[in-house]
Amino acid sequence: MTRSQPVGWAAHHQAVQTLQQSYAAIPPGDTVRLAKKTSNLFRPRAEIGHGLDVSGLGGVIAVDPQARTAEVQGMCTYEDLVDATLPHGLMPLVVPQLRTITLGGAVTGLGIEATSFRHGLPHESVLELDILTGTGDIVTARPDGEHAELFEAFPNSLGSLGYATRLRIELMPIAAEVRTTNVRFDRIDDLLELVGTVMDTGEHQGRHVDVMDGVVFRPGESYLVLGTFSDEAAAAGPTSDYTGQDIYYRSLRAKATDRLSAYDYLWRWDTDWFWCSSAFGAQVPAVRRVWPRQYRRSDVYHRIVRWENRYGVAARIGRWRGELERERVVQDVELPLERTGEFLAWFAQAVPMAPLWLCPLRLRDREWPLYPMHAGQKYVNVGFWGTVPIEPGRCDGDVNRLIEDKVFELGGHKSLYSDAYYDRETFDRLYGGAAYRAAKDRYDPDHRLTDLYDKVVGRK
Repeated sequence: MTRSQPVGWAAHHQAVQTLQQSYAAIPPGDTVRLAKKTSNLFRPRAEIGHGLDVSGLGGVIAVDPQARTAEVQGMCTYEDLVDATLPHGLMPLVVPQLRTITLGGAVTGLGIEATSFRHGLPHESVLELDILTGTGDIVTARPDGEHAELFEAFPNSLGSLGYATRLRIELMPIAAEVRTTNVRFDRIDDLLELVGTVMDTGEHQGRHVDVMDGVVFRPGESYLVLGTFSDEAAAAGPTSDYTGQDIYYRSLRAKATDRLSAYDYLWRWDTDWFWCSSAFGAQVPAVRRVWPRQYRRSDVYHRIVRWENRYGVAARIGRWRGELERERVVQDVELPLERTGEFLAWFAQAVPMAPLWLCPLRLRDREWPLYPMHAGQKYVNVGFWGTVPIEPGRCDGDVNRLIEDKVFELGGHKSLYSDAYYDRETFDRLYGGAAYRAAKDRYDPDHRLTDLYDKVVGRK
């Protein structure tokens, strides 16, 4: 169920007041966390007794088609935002892959998608935002002015500096369809060379490229997907539908070109959580036919994972069968384009996991202290999500540590939505420790909000 009707300013102000009251009611020293129904985090967290009331902060306040902006509440999902903007022929500059990612979550925790080679990361299209800080106050942060320090430090702070209640974001036009070309490569270096060319020229074979991502199925088989927004008459028949029996990532092997409606393109990865739905049998044809379409979506799969994390049924069955324990390896890492091939070659030897997602990106025009990528540098996000057996003599977490070390060696970063194992000194060096501490001391002087390192590595 989605909501595309604006909530309006009066309802928004009332919801913010309710949020502040719930914050004030939490005793000093108690853990502060949002009381939300969904989460796209992949690390266990300590249980809490009190949660902030964000029940009224999940909608779109207003869309301005002329200015191409939207006023959005912090807990609004991209699914609801897209429902509100598509009727105007508009979309957020970057729409993360999963429907229930929230605007506040994508900004404070980072996000990425196939427009990122042109438009960077979601927080880069934020014009201003209201933030509930650790003092219980609401401040409006902009790129300049009194709270510019918080505006810069908020991305990748993961709720440790405050929570976004309202964001004003840029929108851009999107056509009725997205037409894609799926280019196969036997050598990953050839794929990466084309990525660099498209990032430089914005074109492929004389055609404008609006979106670009890719999949590595194995070292000798990878695909780069190059897409163009199109309002041309649909002379080729109906667009593809990957919410039924067909599965999107498998189509890359079968089709050299494809056509999807704008809506279906934006959510092409959600139906099967990229390819991770296979872990629940949702890609088996007989199971898929009886699995209701409305429940083939990422938040349903995530609830199954949380249930397993709590009760460990599959893990107990595996032990009963004599199988090795398994380590969760769920990561998105950003590598400089020129080092991505080296990482992928190492990964193929060190981590028995495939497919992998590739998403080129480049910051728009400035750098951000808590995720210090370099403006002007070409990067590739590599996403891999699954488990690997814990081999004899190894411990849970060893593979993740190997990946962290390799990414660091190659000048990259990893997103912090999942397990991390850095010591504090390394973490501060990689994720803007000095800038973070300065913002923390100013906007959460009593440290009521969980520290970023404690939250990410300590799982608090």
